Amino acid sequence: MKGRHKRIGALVLALIAAGSAAGPLWASAPGEDLIATYQRQGAGPFQAAAGGRAWAQEQSPAGADGPRSCVTCHDSDLTRPGRHVTTGKAIEPMALSVNPKRLTDPAHAEKWFGRNCRWTLGRDCSPQEKGDFVRLIQSR
Repeated sequence: MKGRHKRIGALVLALIAAGSAAGPLWASAPGEDLIATYQRQGAGPFQAAAGGRAWAQEQSPAGADGPRSCVTCHDSDLTRPGRHVTTGKAIEPMALSVNPKRLTDPAHAEKWFGRNCRWTLGRDCSPQEKGDFVRLIQSR
């Protein structure tokens, strides 16, 4: 029986190592850590529908060369790639259903919320707006 126990022990260690390489089994869905942060800041509940309305709403921030919205660069269909209006650089789709890497790095998401909210709205997005956008991206 000693040989069998060694094989079982080796199998258990291999499974643990494989699980560690893939990430913890209890990891939250992409964006949930951001949602928790915005809730701690007093925002919520968050709604994909509110995010969708804000996504398409045109804004005219001071100094802008015309109205703009999230759709200006990201497309109205979050499953499709976008294109930066100024540089022409391709932007990967926002929807988690086709781009599961979205929302997996909170620092990266916050960086882009900062840049895009200031460009589109002329100000930082509120925690409520960010949470609604996260729910929108998760829902597509």
